[in-house]
Amino acid sequence: MPDIESDWIAKLYSSALQTRKMADTAGWSTIESDEGVFTSLVENLGVKGVQFEELISLDPDTIRSLGTVYGVIFLFKYLRQTPDINTSSSADGTPTDPSTLPPSFFFANQTIQNACGTQAILSVLLNHDTPSPENNNDPITLGPELSSFKDFTTGFPSDLRGEALSNSEAIRTAHNAFARASPFVDETVRPRDEDEEGDVYHFIAYTPVNGTLYELDGLQASPISHGPCDASIFPEKVIEVLQKRIARYPETETRFNLMAVVKDLRIRAAEMGDQEALNTEERKRAGWAWENSLRRSNFVGFIGEVLKGVTKVKEEEGSVEEWVKRAEAETARRLRR
Repeated sequence: MPDIESDWIAKLYSSALQTRKMADTAGWSTIESDEGVFTSLVENLGVKGVQFEELISLDPDTIRSLGTVYGVIFLFKYLRQTPDINTSSSADGTPTDPSTLPPSFFFANQTIQNACGTQAILSVLLNHDTPSPENNNDPITLGPELSSFKDFTTGFPSDLRGEALSNSEAIRTAHNAFARASPFVDETVRPRDEDEEGDVYHFIAYTPVNGTLYELDGLQASPISHGPCDASIFPEKVIEVLQKRIARYPETETRFNLMAVVKDLRIRAAEMGDQEALNTEERKRAGWAWENSLRRSNFVGFIGEVLKGVTKVKEEEGSVEEWVKRAEAETARRLRR
């Protein structure tokens, strides 16, 4: 028995490694919109002092309660039948001439599938790495990897910035580290008919830069300006813009997600001497670490082996049929309930 266990464990481990290798070499995988995933992703890239917080309501006071907020990441369902809904109309914002923006302003066109989440994150981080008189926020410490990437792409047009991002091995590897593993399929390859039949979701960023609220959407030709804005009025301003955007969707559409990019809440708790808040944030980080470790694992093979073991025991007891009938009855009961 120990030899058999060692054999299937080795096969599962080999399969997981192969899946991860495929994800690392084939392209950009889909990642979950989750505060723990996003926080760990940017920390793996070397970013310091930043975390993500999910916002469960469109409430300016909730945003303001988070302290230093650099921007928000908005996830929404992309409606192919009514493409105008997916983008800001001229009444909501004004396209910005890229030539009027400083060279340090980061905006990249999306040139590859599944990278929009990380691209939206970088659209906030890379525009807040220097002091801003308008926002009076502490600049974000990008770390060597992202600092080098921004230095390299400074002055590039947005399409070349997008190409540079999609070809960055370090950023892609950090992104793909949170792809769901599968021992059966390469999740980096989308089904041929997914674009026609499956739901597609898209990430964009809203952030105040140089006294203006910008919508940064890699599918747009340029940044969208939503008028004057600094850190003090950002919560009200961005909620107003989001409410207008969501109002264009059918009332039955509720699949939206909003994430705030904030200064590490542990830093604020320590500065205020709030030990209870600090302990809460440390427990939250421990929970994120546990959840992310589960995301990197695949339990299909393990469950299969457990099921085979239980079935073998039931066969030896001669109670397989009774076991199956009891399971069917329980399933039917749950469906009726």
